[in-house]
Amino acid sequence: MNRVILNFTAYFLIPLSTVLFAWDSNWFTTNFSVLSNGMERKNAFAFWGLLVGVYFFCILHQISRKMFPAPRGISLISLSLLLLVCGVVTPYLPENLPFPSFLHVVFSFFAAVSLSVFLLLLLYQLSLRFPGEYRVYSWILAGILFLSAILLLLAGIVSSALEIFFTISAAVFCRKLLEKVSMKNS
Repeated sequence: MNRVILNFTAYFLIPLSTVLFAWDSNWFTTNFSVLSNGMERKNAFAFWGLLVGVYFFCILHQISRKMFPAPRGISLISLSLLLLVCGVVTPYLPENLPFPSFLHVVFSFFAAVSLSVFLLLLLYQLSLRFPGEYRVYSWILAGILFLSAILLLLAGIVSSALEIFFTISAAVFCRKLLEKVSMKNS
């Protein structure tokens, strides 16, 4: 992917679409699943899911291609995208469709878990190859995951605040990580 497109997507398009999706809601008492139930937001949710999924898929594969041998756990990138797509297309209507709603939650949650586990594995492997070079990135990722856990505990649910924070911070983090890995390989 072109550097300008990646920058535009990571620093503008993903943050804007993520915040706008939940703009007029209470970020701590609702989440993207609930917001996507309205017909006016179904297409916005599909666009957001496609944008975020394709971005992470592309950028993480770009990072992985710069590493030889390829990082362990690379299949988690595809798994994360698949789970996100399943989460986006599976309806969340707990009163009318309890089992599909349960699957929606499982798919969506494990899409983020798969992405996080891959990033942890990737940073671990980078730190083994380049001792000390990626320590700051490890701390930043730990901070993102810690703050995500705090947001989960504060709201008691996977809230819009958590979804917004994790999506934007992970998108920017991956963009910065690609820059670092690219510099290291030049």
